[in-house]
Amino acid sequence: IIQLFKIGKELGLSKKEINRVFLFEDSRYRILFKILLIIISIFFGIIIIVLGIGAIEASRNTYAAGTFYSTVKIKDFDKKK
Repeated sequence: IIQLFKIGKELGLSKKEINRVFLFEDSRYRILFKILLIIISIFFGIIIIVLGIGAIEASRNTYAAGTFYSTVKIKDFDKKK
């Protein structure tokens, strides 16, 4: 976004004109564009969260490093001394 402001300044646009372009104030359907922008942002946020959680879950090991595998069976609990 900062780069876009720099490009706008180099083209001779004022900060007010640059902000007007970003907020779709010149457009006929500015409310529709703002709602669409919010929906797209939420959609991408949900996708990033879901993919992030999926990546974390897939990388977890069943057993921690340096531990032995469990050999306890149900029959071991049936025996009483």
